[in-house]
Amino acid sequence: MTIIVMGVSGSGKTTVGRRLADALGGSFHDGDDFHPPENVRKMASGQPLTDADRWPWLKAIRSFIEARTREDDVTVIACSALKQSYRDVLSGDEEDLVWIFLRGDYELIRERMEARSDHFFDADLLQSQFDALEAPGEEEAIVVDVDATPDAIAEEIMEQLPESLVRRRD
Repeated sequence: MTIIVMGVSGSGKTTVGRRLADALGGSFHDGDDFHPPENVRKMASGQPLTDADRWPWLKAIRSFIEARTREDDVTVIACSALKQSYRDVLSGDEEDLVWIFLRGDYELIRERMEARSDHFFDADLLQSQFDALEAPGEEEAIVVDVDATPDAIAEEIMEQLPESLVRRRD
């Protein structure tokens, strides 16, 4: 089973994703770790990525998902996956994949980003992410607002996950 926690930078994907992986007895992986060095440099210098920059990154994550699926493990991945076309690449033909969309407003997320110092993403690029975001609906993803604590957000997600997945942790 693969769970992808998606949303704009600063929405809490990594924090919430780690909590979910711990609660489910699975592994956590940050999509940012799959970026080639040139993407990281580009973002760190304040330049938004283009789709051409993203395709190799998305394909690397997709390959990782396929490898993890063969291991029959619960895998949680934090990945922005802002556009439907990106989610299509990541989903492939997986039936055992759950999308979590961490939804938040621009001001709250910008405030969070400005408070952190341990990330390469420039807060000024946040607007480009909101501009690119094609938010999934509730029929496509578990949609959770990020105006709560990470523990409360993770708990809300756990309540909405398929029962078979939650039972696997017991």
